[in-house]
Amino acid sequence: MAIGVFDSGVGGLTVHRELVARFPERDFIYLADQINAPYGARGGEDIVNLTRAGCERLFEAGASVIVLACNTASAIALRRLQQTWLPEARARHGRAVNVLGIIVPTIEAATGLPWTYEADRQERFGGEKVEAIDITGVFSTAATARSRVYEIEIDKRRQDLAVFSEPCPGLAGLIELGAPTEELKVVVDDHVEALRRRIGRHPDTAILGCTHYEIVADLFAAALPAGTRVIHQPTAVADALERYFARHPEFGLGDTGRRDFLTTGTTGPQTDRVSQFWGAPLSFDAA
Repeated sequence: MAIGVFDSGVGGLTVHRELVARFPERDFIYLADQINAPYGARGGEDIVNLTRAGCERLFEAGASVIVLACNTASAIALRRLQQTWLPEARARHGRAVNVLGIIVPTIEAATGLPWTYEADRQERFGGEKVEAIDITGVFSTAATARSRVYEIEIDKRRQDLAVFSEPCPGLAGLIELGAPTEELKVVVDDHVEALRRRIGRHPDTAILGCTHYEIVADLFAAALPAGTRVIHQPTAVADALERYFARHPEFGLGDTGRRDFLTTGTTGPQTDRVSQFWGAPLSFDAA
């Protein structure tokens, strides 16, 4: 048994690397659906079907818990899979399996509140409108931005936070292809400036709402004012998964330190940027 990590491409490696550091003795299987990447420009039904297929492949390979290390899949497909597909998958595989997302831990980190908390507006605020005092900017794919998941879920918990999403179409694809730093910097700078113009100032907090963006987190940090709080999804996800495993000992996670990297796309070495981020040359096998 193992922990599965799924993404449309290499972005999920940002979460995977943190999970490996947090659970070094556990077995891991990483699956990149590179033949269909990126997911951000796809329709909802397409995203659901691709995510389901990726999860099934990971269950077949021995994963017991799968982390959707992809904001688009987490925003669009996760709830549907949990409600309509997982019960059948558990029966078919005859063991405890689950699929978890990365948006819940990110919102917990951004709000400082547990997912189960929902503000009682009448009791807490006397029924009066609360003026937002802090602004959170979410840089994401177009599909995640369209879902408005960050705006909706943060507002449920913190009325004093205003959330603005900035869709960054094409950025994940450029990172996936290993585009030069100079080209990526122009794109990141343009989106940070576009968000600033739209809200009238820079955000107080930034969420890198696509795991690919963590690979160029230094470019976002350079484009934002010094001192801007940046929510790093890999750390938030690892913290949440540690708590989850403590509550759910029924899942088999393996203890041999197995590390498998699979792709639906072209096998072999990944780009220099990915290898530099990972800290060693990285090669994918056929899924």
